[in-house]
Amino acid sequence: MKSPPEESRRHAMPGRDPLIRLTVNGQTHALRLPGTTPLLAVLRNDLGLNGPKFGCGIGECGSCTVLVDGVAARACVLHLADVAGHSVTTLEGLGGPEALHPVQAAFVEMAGAQCGYCLNGMIMTTAALLDANPDPSEAEIREALRYNLCRCGTHVEILAAVRLAVDRSRR
Repeated sequence: MKSPPEESRRHAMPGRDPLIRLTVNGQTHALRLPGTTPLLAVLRNDLGLNGPKFGCGIGECGSCTVLVDGVAARACVLHLADVAGHSVTTLEGLGGPEALHPVQAAFVEMAGAQCGYCLNGMIMTTAALLDANPDPSEAEIREALRYNLCRCGTHVEILAAVRLAVDRSRR
């Protein structure tokens, strides 16, 4: 698979680029990089976060999905300047091995992915959906996940995992 462009390191011009502050997973970062640097490159190359994946680079596959102020967004088409002053949450910020987020736990329990490449986008989109609407209809679930591509064909398991997360959020 392709890696995101090394733009964040390659185009940095110390002393010339403005200092851009953003919060990622609750931690504030001050980065001196061009404002046009893709957020995905910053997350992966500069902050070492590998939850968001580089899939298409044009915002259509969903594998790079992050939450910006709680709203699902494609990190490959956002620039660093777009998220300055905002809160970004990646898969790593939802939960970890010691304390899984309920959506992560549902995906694990239902074996919601085969290769795992789409998993980041599916989980982040589901988390945003349930934060906005804790009791979505089947149509709302399908609409929310519509722009997250899974090439392995595990849609049945993915939908089962989302339904389990919805059921648990009702309790």
